[in-house]
Amino acid sequence: MNFPDPMSPEPGFVSLAVSQKRAVAQGIVLFELRHPEGDALPAFTAGSHLTVVTPSGVRRNYSLCGNPADTRAYAIAVKRDAGGRGGSISMADDLQQGDTIQVSAPRNNFELAPRARSFIFVAGGIGITPVYAMMKHLHGSGDAPFKLYYCTRDAEGTAFMDELTQADYASAVKLHHDHGDPGKAFDFWPVFEKPQAGVHVYCCGPRGLMDAVQDMTGHWPPGSVHFESFGVDGRAFAENRPFSVRLARSGTQVEVGASQTLLEALRASGCQVTSSCESGTCGSCRTRLLSGVAEHRDMVLQDDEKQDQIMVCVSRSAGTELVLDL
Repeated sequence: MNFPDPMSPEPGFVSLAVSQKRAVAQGIVLFELRHPEGDALPAFTAGSHLTVVTPSGVRRNYSLCGNPADTRAYAIAVKRDAGGRGGSISMADDLQQGDTIQVSAPRNNFELAPRARSFIFVAGGIGITPVYAMMKHLHGSGDAPFKLYYCTRDAEGTAFMDELTQADYASAVKLHHDHGDPGKAFDFWPVFEKPQAGVHVYCCGPRGLMDAVQDMTGHWPPGSVHFESFGVDGRAFAENRPFSVRLARSGTQVEVGASQTLLEALRASGCQVTSSCESGTCGSCRTRLLSGVAEHRDMVLQDDEKQDQIMVCVSRSAGTELVLDL
């Protein structure tokens, strides 16, 4: 099977069948996706993600957590976030075994460094998903040793708990539960105090966790510390409010609802903007900001770029209107 599928109603997407749906932790559901005719799926590398069109019609990105060596199925895990924008609720509640779903080709903005001697993985909550695929790949290939530090609230909310405590991984896994008490957060400083030659760090989880790891690895060699932001908690920002966007080239006025991303609103208006990660990490949706004050939620723009640039996949307006060079 080759992407794109001309029969798909979404350009660049294909229809895959949900062959399995099961809980892997409290509030976390794993979906196994297969080709309806049983064909092999395009190969992916550890750290890859998919964009899916949820039953509610919005697009969301989910990391592939299956074994990259298995092309029979894709596996994604979804945390049902009652405080989110509705995509995860739609997936967890409405998508059932036997249904079909529109899925993009896999792409990877979080690839394992091919020359790394060993790896340190840091995951928080649902941020385990890309890391779990990396662990499966490294365990199966024997390419390099690794150590995982996995932080969750409690055992019930720890995805893949049974698998991570089995003999294959137990010696390489450190689980930490803080039970919702910030005072019991894991102390990463002993892990990162002394940079290790040839070691690469991969971190995925809530923004607080990623910020902590970023702060503690500032003295590590450039390019040795990597972040994936699918676990970023949007509630760390101000509450979403509706706002307007004026497209300077066409004069079109676009209304962005509180439950929409700016990118979703632009698409709905017929304005096509290049995008990839849709999580504020890759920079492909960078757009020139002509007027207005943006609330920047990306992890790409430097401070001196924020006056006249915006990542439309995650960022919003701090006021009532933005003017974009579109």
